[in-house]
Amino acid sequence: MSSEPGTPTLDQLRVFMTVVEVGSFAGAARQLNRATSVISYTIANLEAQLGVSLFDRESTRKPQLTEAGRMVLAEARTVSHGVDGLRAKVKGLLQGLEAELRVALDVILPASRVVDALKSFREEFPTVSLHLHMEALGAVTQRVLDGAATLGVSGPLDAGLDGIERISIGSVRMIPVAAPEHPLARAKRNRPGAGREHVQLVLTDRSTLTQGKDIAVVSPRTWRLADLGSKHMLLREGIGWGNMPIPMIREDLESGRLVHLDMPDYKGGSYTFDAIYRTDTPPGPAASWLISRFQGQRSE
Repeated sequence: MSSEPGTPTLDQLRVFMTVVEVGSFAGAARQLNRATSVISYTIANLEAQLGVSLFDRESTRKPQLTEAGRMVLAEARTVSHGVDGLRAKVKGLLQGLEAELRVALDVILPASRVVDALKSFREEFPTVSLHLHMEALGAVTQRVLDGAATLGVSGPLDAGLDGIERISIGSVRMIPVAAPEHPLARAKRNRPGAGREHVQLVLTDRSTLTQGKDIAVVSPRTWRLADLGSKHMLLREGIGWGNMPIPMIREDLESGRLVHLDMPDYKGGSYTFDAIYRTDTPPGPAASWLISRFQGQRSE
């Protein structure tokens, strides 16, 4: 036998997989609406092209896979799935469905909402590749403006920009917190202005869109952090106080690792979210579906 196998056709591979699936040449013939002789001929040609025997036809009347046949079967399934995926993607393109979707999400968007939306998206649009970026504040909108993201979920600081369409998708409650050993946490009730005497941890913007704008910044003494996870970590270690979304710190509040601060001059507030996209690049079917999913979620 030649050491250089030939190239089988997709039809040959699918006939081979059908024989394995139904357990006989005759059964494959009925399922594929072909003559049994055609099935036998196709398998014989496939074996000749590959240079290996796929079935042991001598030890049993029912065709049994050889060791080579089991290997070829695994590869044939991979090829078949790849072709099916290709056809599904092309069908989506012909119907106007995006081949890929680039999404930028605000880091403050609760994880439960992100997971719900993206798991459902994967089930609804299995052929659409998704590229996800988590950003803070104006960096979400910057990605959309630059064309690096088709769709964004942005906070309230950069609202009103030309060229951006916004669709409200709810909000999240933000509250001031600190570790239990922090002076602001030890006080049963803080006097007005007490927060200004301590370092406040503040999420900062990597873009210039919100330059000069602060939201809920009370203290002149601030540490600016580009990552919400780092802010969360430092708060739990007692390094400063700051505002955090309730869903992210719910377990910390319940366990006592963080304390909801009683501050008469700042009680917290709602952080609103908008789904955003460029006016000259309206969302396609998959992006529109994702916006609707976010709209239908419950605010936390």
